Amino acid sequence: MKLATWNVNSIKARLPTILTWLKDAAPDVVCMQEIKCEDDAFPQLELEDLGYNVAVHGQKTYNGVAVLSKFPIEDVRPGLPGDDTDPQARFLEVVVSAAHGPLRVASIYLPNGNPVDSEKFAYKLKWFDRLRAHAQALLELEEPTVLAGDYNVIPREDDVHDPKAWSGDALFRPESRAAWRALLNQGWTDAYMAVDGRIHQYTFWDYQRGSWQKDHGIRIDHLACSPQAADRLKGIAIHRPARAMEKPSDHVPVAGEFDL
Repeated sequence: MKLATWNVNSIKARLPTILTWLKDAAPDVVCMQEIKCEDDAFPQLELEDLGYNVAVHGQKTYNGVAVLSKFPIEDVRPGLPGDDTDPQARFLEVVVSAAHGPLRVASIYLPNGNPVDSEKFAYKLKWFDRLRAHAQALLELEEPTVLAGDYNVIPREDDVHDPKAWSGDALFRPESRAAWRALLNQGWTDAYMAVDGRIHQYTFWDYQRGSWQKDHGIRIDHLACSPQAADRLKGIAIHRPARAMEKPSDHVPVAGEFDL
């Protein structure tokens, strides 16, 4: 099974690019972030034509997450537990009926958190706390589970082109990196680090300042695997060429191969 995460940065704006990539890469499951549309505006028919079942947790103009699967989707749970008053659509959990049993998957769009001297950074850290609490409960199910998404966290200095340039950014702040490590320390595996781990392999390049052309990127899109999923992890690929497609997202897909 090929499971990918991709912050598409508006599914309406990128739809032709998305459809081309889906046809070429043929992932079995895709976790999308920043779809930037409400549920009824999601291009479900176009994606169903490619053989995907669709689950959506959308929001007008901002945020929004979705899961596409060539396998049946069950037990759809929109919204991250822990705060019923949170209006932001950043979390969608489903169960995929894979060939060799169920796989629990979540599409995650963690808050950016900038500027760090604002309530946005506090919201990011509180959201991370909620995620870790829910992730701990998921581990207790002892199921193959993948928490896939745009975490807006740069884990290492080797995951950014210029650490000094990002030192004050919420994505690289010690608090954000510590929150990511705390999640992994529960028993989750960073799929990229488990089977690749090369330095300066990026998943995001800003649209400004020639970042793509200069390869001034960062790695912020991650697959966090439960022990049962990590045992089945066979490989991972950052689909860098997607950044060079027509009307690309500023993120590229990251796809893991699992024996599922």
